[in-house]
Amino acid sequence: MRPVAPADLASFLAIARHKSFRRAADELGCTPSALSHALRGIEERLDLRLVNRTTRSVALTEAGERLFARVSPAFRDIDDALDDLNNFRGQPMGALRFNASRGAAELVLLPVVTRFMAAQPGVRVEIMVDGALVDMVAEGCDAGVRFGETIAQDMVAVPIGPRQRTAIVAAPSFFARHPKPVTPEQLKDLPCIRFRFASGRFYHWEFERGGVELNIEVDGPLTLGDQGLMIQAALDGVGVAFAFEDQVADLIAAGKLVRVLEDWCPYYGGFYLYYPSRRRAPAPLRAFIDFIREGG
Repeated sequence: MRPVAPADLASFLAIARHKSFRRAADELGCTPSALSHALRGIEERLDLRLVNRTTRSVALTEAGERLFARVSPAFRDIDDALDDLNNFRGQPMGALRFNASRGAAELVLLPVVTRFMAAQPGVRVEIMVDGALVDMVAEGCDAGVRFGETIAQDMVAVPIGPRQRTAIVAAPSFFARHPKPVTPEQLKDLPCIRFRFASGRFYHWEFERGGVELNIEVDGPLTLGDQGLMIQAALDGVGVAFAFEDQVADLIAAGKLVRVLEDWCPYYGGFYLYYPSRRRAPAPLRAFIDFIREGG
């Protein structure tokens, strides 16, 4: 058996993590065809098929699974050894890749990241916006930002940003045609802009007042999967929308949106930065965590 170069193994690991030649190529900064050629070279040298490829899917063979399981820890050790060199620098250097929902990215992550980058010019940052709860490690991300209740228990979670509160809004032109609701149940009689998660599940609007909690399944002619689009649809007079308070505060102040049911809108615990507990955080991530803990 001819030897396999470490660079080729790194290509195989990227393919195995992402189950996608395109995403693996994006991570490594090359083309999918170059990755395919590298994988073919590894398989020829090992005289084994490591990956089953079709036009729609990429899956590891049994041999590929075993190689991935054995080689991944060694490459993590190499990454940790290189990361240790940051201790000899005055400032951390390297790349940080985050996964976050659009709301989390807009409201808390991006503002903190821009301040962090000004303080740590040696760190490059990428934010991957995704409404679905993805396997962060498989996607090649260092950390994610989500609400606390959605984070798996085997993750380390650090609060980031202030508490959040929802706002129920619609355009003045909408309320010129429809009555303003004074209780959450009255939303059932109004056209609302529904939100569907990437999983396919509809969001039930959450309300609380005086210890009474309500989950309302709204209905309406328009369903969206992005809060920014929901706000735009509300501005266009399509229906009632829910949003985070900070997303619409300026629009409410300008009279472009009208807020209702404010006394029923609860505060949430806020967003959390989370990362795997089973391995040490890289130096750029440790610096970012210190930054947010210090109020950055």
